Amino acid sequence: MRLAEEGADIIAIDVCKRISSTEEIPASTPDDLAETADLVKALNRRIVTAEVDVRDFDAVKSAVDSGVEQLGRLDIVVANAGIGNGGQTLDLTSQDDWDDMIDVNLSGVWKSVKAAVPHLLAGGQGGSIILTSSVGGLKPYAHTGHYIAAKHGVIGLMRTFAVELGQHFIRVNAVCPTNVNTPLFMNEGTMKLFRPDLENPGPDDMAVAAQFMHVLPIGWVEPVDVSNAVLFLASDESRYVTGLPVTVDAGSMLK
Repeated sequence: MRLAEEGADIIAIDVCKRISSTEEIPASTPDDLAETADLVKALNRRIVTAEVDVRDFDAVKSAVDSGVEQLGRLDIVVANAGIGNGGQTLDLTSQDDWDDMIDVNLSGVWKSVKAAVPHLLAGGQGGSIILTSSVGGLKPYAHTGHYIAAKHGVIGLMRTFAVELGQHFIRVNAVCPTNVNTPLFMNEGTMKLFRPDLENPGPDDMAVAAQFMHVLPIGWVEPVDVSNAVLFLASDESRYVTGLPVTVDAGSMLK
């Protein structure tokens, strides 16, 4: 939406379903993707959507190729697909949870960029790639080791793509948010993780604990705060910014 508000046409892909029977966090739905399309069209921008699993490179490539064919070119790539699962210490993390996490949150990012780069090169006018990492890509947290490993890996992807693509004036950066007010964070499992002392903790209970993560007196940021950082990295205002992990973290990295 933020990119469309500033004049971008959009290729939007999402798996729109649970990828594992063990997932507890609500999954996105086809209705969510349809709503996004309607919101973009209401801004008089074009949008091409596809229900795609980022673990499936051929499907991602097909969706990107089709979108570029319909819209004409590709300038900006935002690799934002991600999941949350588990909640165990690393030694107790299941093989399935580990595999799903790495396949989506790390390999899926690589495959998304891999499918897009040929179109950026063909355009011959550079471009901007923004990967979604996390403050968990820069420091560890307990009980989310597989997530931490994947998000650290995203930082490695970002830096390597930046080095490899810089000669083509393609910039590659990462946004590293703290907690964000979406269902991926605002759910029963996370609330219990933050407040194990309470039987049925709610958002206000979690906020008390979450604020200790930050310098600013808040427990989480809003999605638009992250989107605004993505917008900056996609814009000409950041034309010489590349290889940078941009934190949107209320000062979490200072703690």
